[in-house]
Amino acid sequence: MSAKQRVDAQPAFLLHSRPYSETSLVLDVFSRDYGRVALLARGARRPRSALRGVLIGFQGLELGWFGGGEVKTLARAEWQGGQPLLAGRGLLLGYYLNELLVRLLPREDGHPLLFDAYASALAALAGGAGDAPELRRFEQILLREIGYGLSLAHDAEGAAVDGQLRYRYLVERGPIPVRGDEGMPSLSGKTLLDMAADDYRDPCTQAESKGLMRQLLAHYLNGKPLQSRRVFMELQEF
Repeated sequence: MSAKQRVDAQPAFLLHSRPYSETSLVLDVFSRDYGRVALLARGARRPRSALRGVLIGFQGLELGWFGGGEVKTLARAEWQGGQPLLAGRGLLLGYYLNELLVRLLPREDGHPLLFDAYASALAALAGGAGDAPELRRFEQILLREIGYGLSLAHDAEGAAVDGQLRYRYLVERGPIPVRGDEGMPSLSGKTLLDMAADDYRDPCTQAESKGLMRQLLAHYLNGKPLQSRRVFMELQEF
């Protein structure tokens, strides 16, 4: 984007913000057509700034910005309303979604499908829906959008997954059948087929799919732990 180019009326969500100077903020936003964008919100920290009640996490925004370089300048922001605020467990899971986007999604790379999946996940969490389907759908779409799609219906050799067998999932290869007791973590073929069909009604599927996604995400995060998961576990212990 050149210094003279402008973007207006762009659907977006605020992922993170940090202070900049005494009165401003640097925002990390996830926009539908431009992906993650860094924006300088001048004067946003002033007590009477109109932006103070607009720049809210997990709420749909309509943003405009201009400029070149890594950090653009926020020109306008409007709250779109219509979605309850996240609270309790839903709020913690929202932070988890945000951290995945910040850690895995490159800047200024548009992913409209992922944006829509994120918006749907937030709406479901705000409505009190069970988190397993929403999180697994979002995680799968995120990995697929950044080039790491899962193989669920076929094993690493191309054979159809058998719901009666158990499999080990090899990162960047796919599932391989478990022959006897190999003493390695495994999951059922039914879980893989349920995930392919977006069907998370079975409690076993919920548990095994969570373990699989945790394994894959840890790999693509280079083993660096998520702060949101650490906070969630500490609160559960408390």
